[in-house]
Amino acid sequence: MLHCRESDYCPPAPHPPPNRLGFVELLIKLRRNPLECWSADFFQEPIAKFRLPFADAFLVHHPPAIKRVLIDNPKNYRKDPIQRRILASGLSEGLLSVEGERWELQRRILAPVFARRTVNSFTKPMIAAANELAARWTRLGPGAVVDVAAEMALVTLNVLALTIFSDGIGGDFEEFRAAMKAYFSTIGRIGVLDLFGVPKFVPRPGYRRLRHTMAYFEGVIDTIIHRRDQRLATVAANDEPDDLLTLLLRSLDPSTGRQLSRAEVRSNILTFLSAGHETTANTLAWSIFLLSQVPEWCSRVVEEAERELSNPADDLADRLIVTRAVIEEALRLYPPIAALSRGAVEADKLGEMLVKPGSLIVIAPYVLHRHRELWARPDAFDPSRFLPENRGEIPRFAYLPFGIGPRTCIGSSFALQEAAIVLAVLSPQFEMRLLPHADVWPLQRITLRPAKGLPMRLIQR
Repeated sequence: MLHCRESDYCPPAPHPPPNRLGFVELLIKLRRNPLECWSADFFQEPIAKFRLPFADAFLVHHPPAIKRVLIDNPKNYRKDPIQRRILASGLSEGLLSVEGERWELQRRILAPVFARRTVNSFTKPMIAAANELAARWTRLGPGAVVDVAAEMALVTLNVLALTIFSDGIGGDFEEFRAAMKAYFSTIGRIGVLDLFGVPKFVPRPGYRRLRHTMAYFEGVIDTIIHRRDQRLATVAANDEPDDLLTLLLRSLDPSTGRQLSRAEVRSNILTFLSAGHETTANTLAWSIFLLSQVPEWCSRVVEEAERELSNPADDLADRLIVTRAVIEEALRLYPPIAALSRGAVEADKLGEMLVKPGSLIVIAPYVLHRHRELWARPDAFDPSRFLPENRGEIPRFAYLPFGIGPRTCIGSSFALQEAAIVLAVLSPQFEMRLLPHADVWPLQRITLRPAKGLPMRLIQR
C-alpha cells in the first residue's frame, strides 16, 4: 500500500511484496527489474539481514550505520565484486573503479576540475545545448510527439560534448549516441554468476557486444586525446580550449605533481560520459514526467524560470530554488543509482548486528528514500521537502542520490546545475503532456529509467 494522502500524487512504483522472495524468484526479479525485489519489511527495518549463496548480506537504512560504512570506517567497506563488475566495464583505470592510493591520487587531481567555479563556468554551454534542443522542438511544429526520455539523453550528451570536447566529438554524433545506448542496455544486469561469486573473467551475457562497444568508445576518445595533445603542444596557454579535456590533461596532483596517464584520462572521460550522461538524462526525464502530473509545481517552475532567465547567466542554477527542489524530489523518488554495495574487509558492528569479514553491505537509495521510518508520506511527490525552509527536517544520511563520504559522486554539482538549467530553459517554452496511453514504469538497470520511455506531446506556450 502506498503511503500518501488522498490529495497527494503518488507516482508509479512497484508495490513491495509482503514477504521476502525465495532464491529462484529473486533471480527472476533481479533479471527483470531489481526494484521488484524489495519486500515490505525492507522499507521498515533499519537493518535487515539476509543470506546470499556466497555470504551474509545486510540491507542498511539506519542513518548511524550508513555513517559507519561510508564516513567513519570506509576503508573496511570496499566496493564488492558485483558492483565493480557492473560499474567498471571499460572504466577500470578511472575514478569510479580504482581503489586505495590510486583512487586517492585521482581524487586529488580531479577535485579542482569539478570545483564550484569551474562548474559555474559551464553555465553558458549548458544553456546553449538546451536552447538547441528547444529550437529543434519548435521546428517539429505544433503538437509534435517525442520520447522525452530519449530527448533528454540527447541534450545531456550534447552538454557533455560541449563541456568535455569543445572541438566536438568528431565523426558521427548519432553513431556515438547509438553506442552509448547499446552500452547502457548491456551493462547493469545482475545474474546468477554474480550471486554465486563466479570470477569476472567468466563471460556474462552480452559480453561480446560490450567489448565491441567499448572498443569503439576507446578509439574515438583516444583520437580526440591525441589531437588535443598535438594542439596543446603548439598553442599559447591563453589559446587553449577551455573545457574538461584540457583540464584533465593539464591537472596535476597537488601533493606529487603527477599527471593522469592517458589511460586514466580516457577511463575518466568514459566515466563522465557514462555516469554523467545517463544519470542526468534520467533525472531530467523523471522531473518532466512528475511536473506533467502536478500542474501546481509546473506553474511554479515556469514562473521562476521566466524570471531568472531574464537576468544574467552567472549563478543561474543557484537562483533556481523551486526548480532545484523539483529535481531533488525526483532524485528522491527515482534515484539514478538505486543501490550501492560494499564488501566488509574485517569484522565490524552495525547497530546491533555483527558483520563478518566478506559480508555484503547494501545501501539502496531507492529504499532509503521511501523508508517509512525516515520520511513522511514517502511515496508522495512533494518538492516542498527540499525548499530551504524545510531541508533541515530531512534526517542526515536519509537522502543519498549521489552517495556520501569520500566516494561521493564528484560530478554531483555539475549534474544538478545541468538539470536545473535544462529544465528552466525548456519549461517556459513548452508544455509537455504525457500521452494518454503511455505506460510509465521505473526500470532498474545500471540507472533507474522509464522502462518504455516517456511519449509526450509538445505544446508551445
